[in-house]
Amino acid sequence: MWEYTEKVKDHFLNPRNTGSIDDADGIGEVGSLACGDALKLFLKVNDKEVIEDAKFQTFGCASAIASSSALTEMIIGMTVAEAEALTNKDIAEYLGGLPREKMHCSVMGQEALEQAIKNYRGEAGTVAEHSHDGELICECFGIFDEEILRAIKENDLKTVEDVTNFTKAGGGCGKCIPDLEELLAQAHGEKAACDVPKQDDPPAAGMTNLQRMRLIEQVIDEEIRPMLQKDGGNIQLIDVDRTTVYVRLLGMCAGCPSSQATLKGLVEARLQEKVDPEITIQEG
Repeated sequence: MWEYTEKVKDHFLNPRNTGSIDDADGIGEVGSLACGDALKLFLKVNDKEVIEDAKFQTFGCASAIASSSALTEMIIGMTVAEAEALTNKDIAEYLGGLPREKMHCSVMGQEALEQAIKNYRGEAGTVAEHSHDGELICECFGIFDEEILRAIKENDLKTVEDVTNFTKAGGGCGKCIPDLEELLAQAHGEKAACDVPKQDDPPAAGMTNLQRMRLIEQVIDEEIRPMLQKDGGNIQLIDVDRTTVYVRLLGMCAGCPSSQATLKGLVEARLQEKVDPEITIQEG
């Protein structure tokens, strides 16, 4: 269970400025119900470019509601230029901090504000769109490379887990994890993982069966299970027969329509990378 500050709890239980503005001067929409988080922000701006009112409609978790509520409270009374300078870090700090796993909620608030300001200036519609040059990286949550690179650079993200916490990318089937690693390397000016010569022997080469099983257990416990638990799922290791690994998906992952994609795209791919490229996954 995540630890929330009293201010986060207050804005979740008593959200400010909920609703809509019929004659809004700027509207920004980000996220989607299909992805689990969505925010629609409304701005009313006077002739001196001061934000006189702001309201929001949010579908999401406690952190999403609290971040949206805090954002509206922050920007009312600001000029548009002042509001434009706000970052997701400012929103999180205003709330006394957010769990790192929930920082994507503050990022969503920043993106909705930017879109509403663009809409106010006549530069864009209400819905955040991506450039045609952008590449869709995370199909599960509809996250593009430009969003990921921006989050990495603005928040000095170092790991794939960081990227998932701030953008949700990689938090679904896991198929995009190699792409996230490459974007991290690109953002930090390092050689991409795909450019690094691969070792001739897999990590498990020369291991006994017991050592191999322990390595599989370690990868599941330290890398795979935490990713599944973020979305209410879990995994149980049933048995290992040479290169065939038998597992059982639990929680929200059990019976999920995307369970096979999770098994192949995340569990099997990660074990092939970390243990042996010959590994195959079977449901036990």
